[in-house]
Amino acid sequence: MSLLLVEPPLNPTRDFVRVESVLKPDVPPAPRKHKIIAVLPAYNAAKTLAATVADFPAGCVDEILLVDDCSKDDTAKLAREMGLTVIVHEKNTGYGGNQKTCYRYCLQRGADIVVMIHPDYQYDSRVIPHAVGMIELGICDVVLGNRVRSRREALKCGMPWWKYVSNRGLTMFENVALGQNLGEFHSGFRAYRRSVLETIPFENNSDDFVFDTQFLVQAVHFGFRLGDIPVPVRYFDEASQINFRRSAKYGLQTLSTVGKYWLNKLGLWKSALFKPKKA
Repeated sequence: MSLLLVEPPLNPTRDFVRVESVLKPDVPPAPRKHKIIAVLPAYNAAKTLAATVADFPAGCVDEILLVDDCSKDDTAKLAREMGLTVIVHEKNTGYGGNQKTCYRYCLQRGADIVVMIHPDYQYDSRVIPHAVGMIELGICDVVLGNRVRSRREALKCGMPWWKYVSNRGLTMFENVALGQNLGEFHSGFRAYRRSVLETIPFENNSDDFVFDTQFLVQAVHFGFRLGDIPVPVRYFDEASQINFRRSAKYGLQTLSTVGKYWLNKLGLWKSALFKPKKA
């Protein structure tokens, strides 16, 4: 087993890998009672896709779905060659729109647990069984990967200082406003129990990056249990990240989403974000 990559410089280049090594390992793992699907919302992820999938522990999931949001590189082609299930959007729908396709597919396929991980190699895929285990044990309904174990580690491993400050500030605000105690609210590694996806009206959410914030605020509103586990932060040139301007927009949208939660909670203004799905 390779060592954890905890600081730059990082080189995510890996040999070509077939998805069967994950879905059908030579040594069968202990039988599971739950169907687990991993989803990779992708845009121009050809350089890091193989590295991300190669770190999946053998047998940890039953299927890997990649939804390609009209990439300009060979993401979809590579994913097909690797044996992943691939859905390609004919036009770019945005990060939130991509996730909507992911979750619709998982519900249709009967997934019991869904793991969402960015295919940009920022997150360590080897922690998937541990996140899933928290759900299987009934401890949590939603599990996030927390990239910020300490300020020193986060900054040393490449997280821009302005992103660290905004992450800490927004997470502190959200914890207080939502009555939670998460290490990070803005992670691209998440695991969900099926009932979460069946309950939350995620189709009403934004197609932009704020989709993730809206989803967690909805999870709090509907009474689901949120938790997190530590994952190492990895920032390098090939890893996707939004720029300062879009980050500022995302921060304002996060504050607005929490405001809508409280207006809805106090009965002052009803938001479509918190309307239960129709049976």
